[in-house]
Amino acid sequence: MQGRLRCSLSQTLTPVFFFFFIIFLWSCFFFGPSTAAFNLTTLSFDEGYSPLFGDANLVRSPDGRSVRLLLDVYTGSGFISSSMHQYGFFSAKIKLPSDYTAGVVVAFYTSNGDVFEKTHDELDFEFLGNIEGKPWRFQTNLYGNGSTNRGREERYNLWFDPSKGFHRYSILWTSKNIIFYVDEVPIREVVANAEMGGDYPSKPMSLYATIWDASNWATSGGRYKVDYKYAPFTSEFNDLVLDGCPMDPIQSFPNTTTACSDRDAWLRSRDYAVITPKQRAAMRKFRQHYMYYSYCYDTLRYPVTPPECVVDATEKMRFQDSGRLKFGGSHRKSRAHRKRRSRGTGASMSNEHQTDM
Repeated sequence: MQGRLRCSLSQTLTPVFFFFFIIFLWSCFFFGPSTAAFNLTTLSFDEGYSPLFGDANLVRSPDGRSVRLLLDVYTGSGFISSSMHQYGFFSAKIKLPSDYTAGVVVAFYTSNGDVFEKTHDELDFEFLGNIEGKPWRFQTNLYGNGSTNRGREERYNLWFDPSKGFHRYSILWTSKNIIFYVDEVPIREVVANAEMGGDYPSKPMSLYATIWDASNWATSGGRYKVDYKYAPFTSEFNDLVLDGCPMDPIQSFPNTTTACSDRDAWLRSRDYAVITPKQRAAMRKFRQHYMYYSYCYDTLRYPVTPPECVVDATEKMRFQDSGRLKFGGSHRKSRAHRKRRSRGTGASMSNEHQTDM
């Protein structure tokens, strides 16, 4: 999407593409009217980011406005924001690897696990690769104050092929709410409330982007591994956005919230902080048609519904007690896998990963 899905054809499609054409038209109908482009200021890589690991596999464009992250048999790669931020809008246009990508994970997320190891906060987009001919899936998650035993995963399909072109993925984090966006379509909102307590992210975080080998869990619970004959696997990032309140968490903590109150108010006044009625309708349709797991409906895991969940009675009817769809989607049970590596050795921060499929 470039602000609005382009609902036009330049040629007659063959029967081979008829199914995808129908999906395209259906997507235009559901998401086209709600996707006016946000007013964003983009940065060059050097203005806001630094290499994290796998420096030889991080390739910047000549103008510094885009970057490629590669995974090969030797290493993955990643970058990190140069500053930590208290609240912010973190965004990039991303193109994922194509063809056989089983075992590959591309992550775009915020975390402070290096600074607050036992009480870290985190907000995640994780894109999970697949065997050739099967689509990428992705999940969102959040942790606050080290609440990794209370994962808040949701898992989804997409209405487009993310390896064919760039799409914008964004995380808004304010003192009042968190919104995950795909292009300009909000797909998930978490509203802060007193019952969440410390589970709502509250400390300064850095922005990370990584690509790495997660063969042990990412595709069919580890059944399909990364096949390096298809390497290098390349994810591309451009139109980088980093709107937040930069600060030193050690010097400022625990007064980070007060210090960034003006910036927080500014963020909450922006167009991406307000979900319009059309966007709300688009979010509802996305969740009806593309979400295949939600912890809010996983009563086996959470007999008492977590306080931030807004349960939609109609939506709930589609899910089993395991939080998975009754029909279609992914039904296999999954086990959480934690993978922790230090920033110096080159990997993403502490994440609780759920097997997909």
